[in-house]
Order: sequence, then C-alpha cells, then structure tokens
Amino acid sequence: MENKIKNPLEQNHIKTKEMVFYLAAIFFYTMMTGMVGSYRQAYLVNVLRLADGEVSFYNGFLSVAGFIMSFVYALIIDNRKIGKRGKFIPIVNAVAIPMGMVTMLLFYTPDGLAGTLLMIYLLTIGMLHGACCSFGNAINLVSYVMTPNNKERDKIISFRSISSAVGNSAPLVVVLVISAIIKSVSPDNPNREYLEYIIGASLISVVGTIITLMGMRFMKERMAYTAEKKNPLEGIADILKNKYAWVIIVSEFLKNFRGIANYMGVFLAAALLGSTSKFLLFGLPTGIGTAVGMLIINALLKKFNAKQLYIASGIYSIIANTIAFIIGYTYFNSPSNILQIAFIACLFLIGLQFGASNLLPSMFQADVLEVIELKTSKRLDATLPFVIGIGTMISGTVATSLSPKILYGESSIIQYIQPSDLNPDPEQTLNTKIMMLFFYTIFHGIMMFLAGVPFFFYKLTGKTKEDVHNQVIAKREQM
Repeated sequence: MENKIKNPLEQNHIKTKEMVFYLAAIFFYTMMTGMVGSYRQAYLVNVLRLADGEVSFYNGFLSVAGFIMSFVYALIIDNRKIGKRGKFIPIVNAVAIPMGMVTMLLFYTPDGLAGTLLMIYLLTIGMLHGACCSFGNAINLVSYVMTPNNKERDKIISFRSISSAVGNSAPLVVVLVISAIIKSVSPDNPNREYLEYIIGASLISVVGTIITLMGMRFMKERMAYTAEKKNPLEGIADILKNKYAWVIIVSEFLKNFRGIANYMGVFLAAALLGSTSKFLLFGLPTGIGTAVGMLIINALLKKFNAKQLYIASGIYSIIANTIAFIIGYTYFNSPSNILQIAFIACLFLIGLQFGASNLLPSMFQADVLEVIELKTSKRLDATLPFVIGIGTMISGTVATSLSPKILYGESSIIQYIQPSDLNPDPEQTLNTKIMMLFFYTIFHGIMMFLAGVPFFFYKLTGKTKEDVHNQVIAKREQM
C-alpha cells in the first residue's frame, strides 16, 4: 500500500505540552495586565485621591503616548532580524521582567510626592508600563505563527483568548482574598485599600514573570518570514488600501468607547456591594461568561462564519445589557438579595458577548494579515495593530479622558462622592448609582452593537478565506 504524506495545511503541529505551557504563560501574563486594568483607576481616585482633572490628563496623556510608542514597536517588530527562536518569543522573554517590575510600581507611590512631581512620577511609570504592554503584546502574536494549519491556528487563538479572559479576571480573586486577610488581622486599618493593591500587584507580578518566562521555553514558531527590511510608511499605506482592514479599524474605533463603561465597574461594585475588593462579584461572572462565550463561539463557527456571529453578538449585547440595567435599577429602588443575585447573574449573560468581542477580532486580524501578505509579500504583524490603533487611540483617549469627568467632580454627570480622610466610605446617592449603572450596562451594549455594524461589509469568510490562506502558504514555500 502506498504511504501518503499528510498535507502540511491539514497536519497538526502543536504538541499538548506546548499548548499547556503557552496557555499558562498567557494566563499569568494577562493577570499582570488585568491587575492594572481592574484597579489602577481606583488607586488613583480612592488611594491617591487625585482630582478629576488630574486623572483625565493622566489618562489622556498616556493614551496618546502609548499610540506613539506603538509606532516604534511596529517599526521594531516588522523590521527586526529574526533569530533562532523566531520573531516574537525573544521579545516576550526580554519584556517579562520589566513588565513585572512596572506592574508593582503602578501601585506604589513614594511618600512626599505631590503636585507636579507626583504627576511626573505617575506619568513616567505609566509610560514605562505602556512600552511594556506594546512589546508584551508579542505573546499574543505567538499564536499566529505556531502552525501553518489554518484550523489549528484558529483553535490556538481561541484557547489563547479564553485563557487570557480568565487571567484578566483572576486578580479580582487575589485582591478579595487579601482584603479578607487584612480585615481579619487589622479590621480598622485606614490603608486597607492601598495594601490590597500593592500586595496583590506584587504577588501577581512575581508569579506572572516566572511563569511567562517558563512558558516561552517550550514555544516554537513555525511560520516562514522574509528578513527583508520594509519601509514602514509603505506598510501603513498597504493596510489603508485594504477594504477589510478598514472594517476592523472602524469597528475597533467604535468598540473602544466602551472604555467609559469599563471605567465605572469598580466604582459601581463599591456602591452596590460596599467595597472595591468585591469587584470580584462583578468581574468573576463576567469572566466566566466570557470563557463560556468563547466556547460557544467555537462551536457555532462550525455552522456560521465569524462575521455573522460578530454582528449577532452586538445585537445580543444590547438585549443582555438592557435586562441587567432593568434589574439593577429595580434593585437600587427596592433592594433585595434576590435582585442582587439576579444582577450578578446578568453579568454572566453580558460576559457571553465578551466571548465574541475578545475572540473574533483576533481571527479577523489574522485573516487580513494574510490578504495583505498575499498582495504585497509583506508580513505586517505589528503594523496592522498600529494602524488599527490610530482609531482606537482617538476613541480610547476620548473615553479615558471623559470617564473621570463623567464620574466625579463638581460638573460631573454621575456625581460620585470621592473618599476622604473624614469619610473613607461615602454613601452614594440613588441617582449616582443609577447613572453608573446606565454607563456600565446600556452604554456598553450600544457601543458593542455599533462595533458590529461595519462587518456588514466584510466578505473575507468561507471559501474566500480558505483560498487566501492556501495561496499564502504556497507563496511562503517558494521563499
């Protein structure tokens, strides 16, 4: 009988051990970024007690600075000499330790700093963190180059997204446990919230750095790339000429306005549950829903294409968030344990939509990269996110700058009462709670619906997608 050699496009390349260590590295790396995403703003408002204008300036400055740094990152990534370990793995190894150190520093402020000196310190650490995040994103791009098998690639991207979503919520558990320990040892400690953050950040940073470095030891990049230097402006132009890239650019621009909704989460948790440490009860059901949502999306991809699922998830988001708002509104007017539990359950339903919004854009970007590579012979792994980042920088800067102004201050919409030495746990008014709830639910649902609208014009699905992938692989084999 004649032995048949299996087509490399259909053969699985990723071993189980490699998969496990990669997902572990993703989980613990994302714990570091999740700690910052979940608690950094609460640290600025509740611990450092910065004014709303100061927080707006801080967020806006770092958003613009981060965009500029992403351009430098794109130049380095897409034009760097590729070594024995590949294109992305060496970068992850180089950035892991600095990422851990900066994550801790984000929750530590030296005594005596105030005014301009304090802002300079905060911005310096914030920019260092932004640089680490820009280069650390290489850990996500590793999943694009672990296999030439299109289906196996989508599978690893899916599991990567699930591991990332769970890791992003894990700091909520860590901080809640630390809070419980501090309360049992020193129930009246006035620095409790600060201790929760600095201890949590330190533990997560140390463990996250070690596991990230360990995981990268077992990774292998299997995609062939040219080492030819590229003009970055030509790469940007190639992306801007691509109609599929524009669909993602517009969608991500709209989606990033949900930053206003995400900003309100930890403060709403304090108003609803009594403490920022209990944000776990918000983040955990949402995180679980996100993981389950990704599994559901994976199953549905066998019958529907990614475009259809992304549009449908936007419609679902409005429905789920409206239900959550109605239940939360009813609870604030007539508090009961049943309604509180029902609201938390609704967060799980909202999390299902996050499964689509976290997973599918990575697949869209991977497919667009191949379309551009087929047309231009250029692999623009970092330049594409940079160009997409032009839109997200604009919407993100608006969102992060407006959020503090919307939340608290004399002319704010929500009128959140900031903690003080005389009143460390202020009671928020009913109107404040309802307005926070509105931004956290309905506003978020609207933005996710709008993010799906551009995909009515996205045609890179089904046979078209498969044909592009096969042609790209054939072209690489000729290199």
